[in-house]
Parts: sequence; C-alpha cells; structure tokens
Amino acid sequence: MSPLTSNSTDYPHVIVGAGIIGLSIGWRLLREGAEHVEIFEAGEAGRSSAAWVAAGMLSPRAEAGFEDLDIYEEGLKSLDLYPRFLHELSEDVGEMTPNIDRCGTLVLAVNADQSRELDRQFDFRKRAGIPVQKLSGDEVREREPLLSTKVTRALWLEADAQINNRKLLLALKAAFLKRGGILREASRVSEIVIRDGRAVAVRFGDEEAAASSITIAAGAWSSKIGGLTPSIPVRPVKGQMIGLRMTPQSRLQQPVRTSSVYLVPKDDGRLLVGATAEEVGFDKRIIAGNIMELLHHAWEIMPAIYELEIEELLASFRPAARDHRAIEGPSEIKNLFYATGHWRHGILMAPLAAKTLSKIILEKYNADGPLLKEEYVQ
Repeated sequence: MSPLTSNSTDYPHVIVGAGIIGLSIGWRLLREGAEHVEIFEAGEAGRSSAAWVAAGMLSPRAEAGFEDLDIYEEGLKSLDLYPRFLHELSEDVGEMTPNIDRCGTLVLAVNADQSRELDRQFDFRKRAGIPVQKLSGDEVREREPLLSTKVTRALWLEADAQINNRKLLLALKAAFLKRGGILREASRVSEIVIRDGRAVAVRFGDEEAAASSITIAAGAWSSKIGGLTPSIPVRPVKGQMIGLRMTPQSRLQQPVRTSSVYLVPKDDGRLLVGATAEEVGFDKRIIAGNIMELLHHAWEIMPAIYELEIEELLASFRPAARDHRAIEGPSEIKNLFYATGHWRHGILMAPLAAKTLSKIILEKYNADGPLLKEEYVQ
C-alpha cells in the first residue's frame, strides 16, 4: 500500500463521491476558504451519479408527505437558498450556470382512486399551510392543452420549481476545478483508515491518501465503504426513466405527475418520464415491463407521447435510509462526516447540504487543527 504524500503537513479535505452533494460541498468548502479539497469518484464526476438520471424537480410542496413535514421544511429552506447558490456559481463559471424555472407542479388524477387521494392531499396541505389550488379537468387542460380528457382533477402547486440537473452538475464540476479543487475520477474508495478514533485517510486501489477531514457523499454506495462499524445504513432504490424528445407541437409547460408517473419537460427539449422505485439491490438492467408501464401511464395523461422519439433509457439508484431522512453531519469518528441518504431530494437539498456541511467541517478543522504528518504515519 503506497501512501500519497504531500509537501505540506496540511492534508486536504477529502470528499468521497462526486454527485450533486459531493460536488456542492467541495465547491462550497473552497468558496469558504479551504485551501485543499479533493473529491474521489468511482466513475465520472457528475455523470455517474443518481442526479444525472434524475428529473431535476425542486418540488417540496408537491412531495410533502403526511409524516414528513420536517423534510418539507428542510426542502423549503434549501429551495430558498437556490437563487444565491446559483448566483455564486455564476460568479465562478458564468453562462454554464443553469437558471431555476419557477414553473410550478400539477398533480393529476385519472381515475376514482387518484381523485380520492387528491382530496386527501389537498386537505392535508391546507391544514399544513402549504399553498395549493384545486383544478377541474377543464381548468387543468386550459393550463396544459396536451393533457388527456382522462385527467379529471388536479392540484396546482404554483411555488414549486425545477432545474436542468445535468447543466447544474457540469457547472459545479467546472466551478470546483476552477477554484483549485482536485478531482480523482475512476478512483473508487474502498475503505476509510481510522487510527486512534480519528479518520486519517482513504484507500483506493493500491494507494492511500491522507486527509484532514473525510466526508462520505457516495450516495447509494456509501454503505459499501469499508472501515466503518457499523456501515452507513443506506440502501439503493432503483429508478428507471425514459428520455423522450419533444416536438414544437408536443411541448409540455411544467412538470405533471400522478401517483404512477411523472413527466418533466426540460429546457433542452427533453421530456423525462419516470420513475420506478424498485428494491432490487444494484441491478442496473433496463427492464421492458417497467418501461412499458411508465409509457402506458404517461400516455394516459399525455397521448402525444405516442409519436415522440425515445432518446434514452436510464437507470440509477436513489440513496435511501430507513426513514428516508438524510444522514448528515459529524460521525462518532473524529474528522469523519456524512452527507448521504438524500433519497429523492438530492438536487433539492444540495444548497442546504453544502452550506451546513462546509460550516461544520471548517469549524471542526479550525478547532482541532489539521492532521499532522506524524499522526498519519504511525
């Protein structure tokens, strides 16, 4: 095992995982004054992550659950941070930065069961103080003429938004590198090295890299990293998605969803249809039956998809904790931090996660001091 050495006693802040959370934290650390930040990624930064396959919805109001109002509140906080987050990103990479689309969300009903569920969801949101409107089938088709006559009712959540998540990932990668961050792609971290109760290095391949702090942001793969007892309680939940190419006559104006499917139009002309939720481990195969069901449910609410070209069939893995709440903050091991388990909400939660984790990491680093060479080499 050959260690990577440094001319400085000040080893870098290391992040494991270059998805939306890892890139956001790494870039924020550099913006906040950290001198040395390295991100290790098993594949290609950004493109290998669940966020690349996601739809980019920023919809805490549409996704608020009966028992998840704390997650809803956290989502609102992060959504409120997005304008400043994107402004600062544009300071680093200019026009690469995507815009936030304040498009709202339509939650649709196409049968009696979904209609009854909409009533429950409407009443719940009213009690919780979540802004929502109820629309008839005719009213919703005035807003979206492409919707089927099978759509009988809808909820309109005007304050929800979306973003081009792929543009965001590429912008964060570029901003991280421009700020002097080091990106180690095709470098799968296999183990966290712990000595005397302190995380001191990461192992990847036949090498070892010392670190003054280590943040695990490896998404669904976080539980696969060795050296931790117990392992991080995150599991993969597979999602399959279809990327269609819209035509001028078939452009949806905002995201629409039922309990069975969502359709999300992107500013680059794609229409995303998703997404399944499968407990199948790390099986990334695209399955015909799942794709057929997604297309059927999508066709029910927007018949025009019948004529659209299929550009992509994709699958990835959401990182899910037992209660679907993120695992964030310092661990019981000194200088080891967690930023994983964001379930469906990684893109939404990126600004808040970056702000929170970078503050905690730098405060701990300033209080405890850097890892010294004699502490690492024992």
